[in-house]
Order: sequence, then structure tokens, then C-alpha cells
Amino acid sequence: MKNKHLFLLAIILVCSYTAFAQDSSLFEKKELIVKGDTLPYRMLYPENFDTEKTYPLILFLHGAGERGNDNQKQLTHGSALFLDQNNRTKFPAIVIMPQCPKDDYWAQVNVDRSNYPVQLDFQFKKGPTKAMDLVLQLLENYEKEDFVDKNKTYVMGLSMGGMGTYELLARQPDRFAAAIAICGAGDATYATNYAKKIPVWAFHGAHDNVVAPLQTMEMVSALLHEGAFPRLTLYDFANHNSWDPAFTEPDLLPWLFSNSLNKE
Repeated sequence: MKNKHLFLLAIILVCSYTAFAQDSSLFEKKELIVKGDTLPYRMLYPENFDTEKTYPLILFLHGAGERGNDNQKQLTHGSALFLDQNNRTKFPAIVIMPQCPKDDYWAQVNVDRSNYPVQLDFQFKKGPTKAMDLVLQLLENYEKEDFVDKNKTYVMGLSMGGMGTYELLARQPDRFAAAIAICGAGDATYATNYAKKIPVWAFHGAHDNVVAPLQTMEMVSALLHEGAFPRLTLYDFANHNSWDPAFTEPDLLPWLFSNSLNKE
């Protein structure tokens, strides 16, 4: 009986992986090459994509564990949210998921992993990393397209991607209509750059032993200090993978898409 259950479980896992592989193929493989540097990325177009229409643009930044150059691992967390049929129907959008090289990082930060939670020393003044610089170029390229709604560019990120999210807001405070940062961290000094311009929804797990939840609390406190009104969700049951419950929040995408640079 035990072997039978294991066999059934194996079948379920194989079927689930096959379904994900089929769905993930909807994310087209692309790459940006600038002066010999390459940024792999995957791109999901809305259903019935029409170049005569305009669509919101979502940039999704993955975590450190999905770095590489296979142009696949960055789909591990987050892609299912955008592939969900209900979400695709209700919230048609262009979704871009770039992949950071193994030896680079989205945020300009020194990460000390000798103890956990990791120790973070942000170096914002050094300018963007090579990976982030390529992301900025990628955004600039797509925002020139007529089918992109210039008032509805959003950024989401988890862990390292959450750090990249906060840094992007600080470096490009006039570009994004809203942002979602999950189990991230940042340099609270630069929250003043975007506090009153960009709505932020921050998530973290209270048990997070990789990126301390106090990192998110510091960012939220800085935004509040600047007179902003960020959303904060702290899961009392979650560790580092707070993205799992965050992606199931029924108000996640409705809130994101409700924001626009053009408030009229």
C-alpha cells in the first residue's frame, strides 16, 4: 500500500511538472545584449495580444537562488501567478522576468552569509550593478513600444529581487506606478526618493532566518516617516518563502493594477 501511494505521488508530481513546463513555454525566451553583456529574460504577452492596444508592464525580479544563464530558473517562483488563467483574463499585461547572472546581484549590496540572517551593507552610491544596468536598459527599450501603457509600469521582486525592487524605486522614482517587495531589504536612506510617489506593498515572514523581517520593517518605517502610506503584510507562520502566501493574496493583483501614474 505504501509503495502504491508513493507511485501515485510520483505520477502527480510528474503531471504537475509537465503542466508547468507546458505553461511556462508561454513565457518566450529572449535576451538583451549590450556591449557584449547578455541579460536572458522571459516574456509573457497577454492573451490575444494586439499591438494596436496598450497594456501594463510588470517587471518581476527573482531571488538569489534562481541566478544563472539557463533562462529558465527565474520562472521558479512567480510565473504561475501570471500564468493563472483567471489572472490572465482579468489582468492582461506584459510580464518580463529577467535572469541575473550567477556572479552578480540585482541590488548594489555586500552580502555576508557567514551568519544568518544574512548581513547586508548597501552601496547605493556606487551606482547600479551590471545586471541592474541591463534591466534598466531593458525597461527603457520596452517603454518605447506603443503597446506599453507608460502610466502602468510595475515592479515586483522577492528576496534579492525585493532588494532590487527597493533600489529600482530609489533610482527611478518617476517610472513605476506601484511596487511589491517580498522578503526584501533596502537602504532606508533613499526611501525619500520615492515615498510619496510610488505605492508599495511589502511582505515578510516573521520566522524568516535568511533576510531578517526587521529589514522590511525598516523600509516601511522609513516610508511612514516620509509621509507615505505603504501596505505591510507580516505572516506570523512564514519563514523566507513568504512569497507563497503572498501570491495567494486575493487583493494582490487588483491592488497592483489599481495604481497608475496618471491619477485622472
